[in-house]
Amino acid sequence: MDTSISSSSSPLRMSRNERSSGASPRAEVLPVGRQTVASRLRAISPSPSLQKPVETFGFDDLKDTFSVDVVAAEARPLNVPLAAPFTIASSRLEAVNNVAVRVELRSGAVGWGEAPVLPSVTAEDQPGALAEAGRACAALAAAPAAPLGAVLQNLSDALPGHAFASARAGLEMALIDAVANSIRIPLWRLFGGASKSVTTDITIPIVTPNEAAQLAAKYRGQGFQTLKLKVGKNLNSDIEVLKAIRLVHPDCSFILDANEGYTANQAIEVLDRLNEMGVTPVLFEQPVHRDDWEGLRDVSIAAMEKYRVAVAADESCRSLLDAQKIIHGNLAHVINIKLAKLGVLGALEIIDAARKARIALMIGGMVETRIAMGFAGHLAAGLGCFRFVLKIMKKCYFS
Repeated sequence: MDTSISSSSSPLRMSRNERSSGASPRAEVLPVGRQTVASRLRAISPSPSLQKPVETFGFDDLKDTFSVDVVAAEARPLNVPLAAPFTIASSRLEAVNNVAVRVELRSGAVGWGEAPVLPSVTAEDQPGALAEAGRACAALAAAPAAPLGAVLQNLSDALPGHAFASARAGLEMALIDAVANSIRIPLWRLFGGASKSVTTDITIPIVTPNEAAQLAAKYRGQGFQTLKLKVGKNLNSDIEVLKAIRLVHPDCSFILDANEGYTANQAIEVLDRLNEMGVTPVLFEQPVHRDDWEGLRDVSIAAMEKYRVAVAADESCRSLLDAQKIIHGNLAHVINIKLAKLGVLGALEIIDAARKARIALMIGGMVETRIAMGFAGHLAAGLGCFRFVLKIMKKCYFS
């Protein structure tokens, strides 16, 4: 299931007619069960190496040297039905209701971005994200030419913090994509050129044991060896789902994602019961509520000391301050980067802090189209520092 992305940077390709007519972009949405996480945690230590990726063009250099002159920018609703409902502990989705952002530079280069919206994760809903992105687009188009870094900083000032992170991410993606297209290099090279591919596993949402078994059998046939399971709504049901999957895919590895659904005691009980079944997850993502810092630490300590299982902070990390709290307090072993909750520049700040602290990284998403997921894939491939990568296929190549 290899896939190539042939555009110079963005995975979204548009015909000339679409660009001139103002039609909404044709975007592929992730089918249910296709949100994925890649790679396996090393047996004991979750800390990544601090190898320096190969710098080919240098995003930081371009922030100072590339002059951005925006001639047109617009935000559009991006509404796409899912092939099947996608259920996690905190929400259930039947369609994607995001915002697409298009930016055109005076050179003619066009970039696309996406503001993903999931109320349990993002502060914005679609109308709010569309309004904020629209205002930012108008400001971009009216502004004089300026260095890329200054333009991105202006966006951060206009759309600050977690409250506007999704809209900010969409604008940042579109600007950076347009710059990459302008100088005709793929995003993975712009972000460091460490690799042009990422390898992933695949997610099973909260479904019945029978449905989970059917999905697991299907994914086993497609070659997926690691399954990410959405859990956290009902502990006993979660265990039954795990048992059903083991019957049809006995050799698979598990990543558990509770999306804040458990208490600390319940999360530890899940690990105990899995151990009785002879199952040790390779990762346990966001086991407790985002603000339950003590519970997160307790689960992290118990999981590592008892079973050598690493715990990831996802919803708990919505800013650099959150990341620093997690790092300095030893609250989790892994930090999950989501562009929708951090923006691109915010994500890069946290990535830098985590790497310096030797905290493992994963890059994730929610239910985005290939616009945002493609950007995240390029970022992960280019930086080469993610132990876990959430993407649409088990292996993706970028050209």
